Amino acid sequence: MEAESSGAFGSGIINLIAQSSLLSQAVLATLLIFSVASWGIIVFKLLQFRRVESQTGAFVEVFRKSRKFSEVQSVCKSLAASPLTGVFQAGYVELNTQLRQSEGTGMEGSQQPSLRSFEALDRALLRASNVEVTKLERHVPILATTASITPFIGLFGTVWGIIIAFQGIAETGSTNLAAVAPGIADALIATLAGLFAAIPAVYFYNHLTNKVKLTASAIDDFSLEFLNIAERHFSP
Repeated sequence: MEAESSGAFGSGIINLIAQSSLLSQAVLATLLIFSVASWGIIVFKLLQFRRVESQTGAFVEVFRKSRKFSEVQSVCKSLAASPLTGVFQAGYVELNTQLRQSEGTGMEGSQQPSLRSFEALDRALLRASNVEVTKLERHVPILATTASITPFIGLFGTVWGIIIAFQGIAETGSTNLAAVAPGIADALIATLAGLFAAIPAVYFYNHLTNKVKLTASAIDDFSLEFLNIAERHFSP
């Protein structure tokens, strides 16, 4: 009985959509596009963050076990999904550049090459951090747009449908529930579709934004750790 009831409900909605006005169908098509796009982004970003978290853990383990930056550099290609890899490589390039310049100047009394500017190294790490956070945030604002705009699109479709329904009542002169209900139900489908697109978009926007904040915090911690190691080993 329940299966038959749900099947009749589904076919009833399909019939209402098929019989609705062209504008109502355009509203529903717009909401469907927003919903499909937001679910595509949700799946893509969840898979991306799964790779990021897995490879970041592996990268941190390698970084803390290695005795030389060159050992860490050798695993960067295999852990490219981790944002720490990009930050490390930016710092490594800046570090090597300064060390080569230090060797070229032949500073007297120095037993080993040293850093010329910690501020420059800090700026290189900060710039790379911003690039990596921007990569993580990519496409997430579309979820916020979907969450904020689709309820209004659905409401627009509902208001339009109710106007059409009242026009039908005025033309027929009948207020019988059997005559009025299909028009009202048709109008409310737009609100339902708007909420169907908005609710998951809101939830996953907050979920993904929180993941971006946590990863950005991990990047900041790693940058400070990199600076501390560089200062201990390459201070003039």
